[in-house]
Amino acid sequence: MLSSFDDFYIHQTSRPIATSATSDRNAYDRSFFNGYTDTGDLYFGISAARYPNLEIQDCALTVVYEGKQHAFHASRRAPTDPRDMSTGPFRIEILEPMMTLRVVVEDNETGIGADLRWIPRTAHFPEDHQSLTPQQIGRWMITTRMNQFGFWSGEIRLPGETIAVNPQRTYGTKDRSWGVRPVGDPAPLGAPRQPKGFKFFWAPLHWSDHVTHIGIFEGDHGEVWHWDGFQLPAYTDATLIPGIEDPNIRRFKSVAHDFAWKSGTRNVSGGTLTMEQHEGDPIVVELEPILSVRMKGMGYGHPEWGHGFWKGELAIAGESWNLADIEPLRPENVHIQEVIRVRRGDSVGVGVLEQLVVGPYPKYGFKELLDGAS
Repeated sequence: MLSSFDDFYIHQTSRPIATSATSDRNAYDRSFFNGYTDTGDLYFGISAARYPNLEIQDCALTVVYEGKQHAFHASRRAPTDPRDMSTGPFRIEILEPMMTLRVVVEDNETGIGADLRWIPRTAHFPEDHQSLTPQQIGRWMITTRMNQFGFWSGEIRLPGETIAVNPQRTYGTKDRSWGVRPVGDPAPLGAPRQPKGFKFFWAPLHWSDHVTHIGIFEGDHGEVWHWDGFQLPAYTDATLIPGIEDPNIRRFKSVAHDFAWKSGTRNVSGGTLTMEQHEGDPIVVELEPILSVRMKGMGYGHPEWGHGFWKGELAIAGESWNLADIEPLRPENVHIQEVIRVRRGDSVGVGVLEQLVVGPYPKYGFKELLDGAS
């Protein structure tokens, strides 16, 4: 099956580029973006992915504003050409590879739409290759993830209201990942297995002249399966970014966390992130959550609009819920991002802390699969 990409020198196998190098049904290629104001009055998140062996392409846009979370979902049969990053009224336009792009959701029956432009603030950087095993999390997850920090401009449309997105105040992260990751209808499990716990924290943080980033995967007893930690320069003008990757990136020696938790939930309510440097004192960051967002709004763990489910040739849906009505320990509500204000001495920054905490966690007093903090 040939595609437009076959005209470029990008082949990794002897097959056409649209043919996956693996037969694993869980192969995926995903874009994730978030955007948020430094006061927490607006958050939006975008997820879009192609599942080549399932022949499905889907997407979602979620918006948190004035006490409500709205979500647009769409799914289609995957187009034959991977260059087509559209799903119904949704599309991603790559304006300049590894630099600028546009995300559009045209007017549709849900009343949820957007026209957003990405403005880079840093170069890209890859996290270390991630490989988690069935013995750790109950299934394989083998992925590459790359990130970039930036700002957003444009507008978001909700039923009866249009929100202007101010690039001076709207920070964000671009996250691209690909590989093998559980998606779609669950495959038969075979022999019965004990449920596996999983702890994931991901914290891209914007500061005045640089950014920091950490990511951690842990097991039920606090064992660290994988971690990342970086610091990069931030640029006032995208034309000053020195290339796809920045030679001035710094890797941390180690990362750690010491969290407080909101009673009756698995949501972080405060605490610190620590980034150990190869030289100099550790960077200790105090965090203050200012807005909680359910990742189900972008399909993560959604019981109906989860990633990679066949919904027909084209399906579109919208939904909204009040943040105050969320039951935080329902399985579909545990995976969250919190917009956080961060402090290090006199320096103040903003970012997100993504959290997925399932299973026992002795360090923080969790004993069951999904018990809440005391």
